[in-house]
Amino acid sequence: MEKDIGKIKKNDQTDIVVRIDDFGGRVGLTIREFVSSDKYTGFTKAGVRIPSSEFLRFREMVNSVSLDDMKDENATSKPASSSASKKPAKKPSNEDLDDY
Repeated sequence: MEKDIGKIKKNDQTDIVVRIDDFGGRVGLTIREFVSSDKYTGFTKAGVRIPSSEFLRFREMVNSVSLDDMKDENATSKPASSSASKKPAKKPSNEDLDDY
């Protein structure tokens, strides 16, 4: 039994494929890279398989992630400040420096 759930494009030659399959007589969810290139076309070793006995636990973990958790902290925009309000940086005096 094989049922493709979906795929996500990783780059020009690689997709991440999510599927339900039967491996060794055991049903599970497989998340694996699929490569299409001149040298090789097919699934790679890169990936993971979740056995059906652990699927509910895996789904709970994924569902516990919020969209806020997935926000890129570096992509958040900082409020623009006018150059008129900028003050020159204060040079630290010896009293401001920590002793080591």
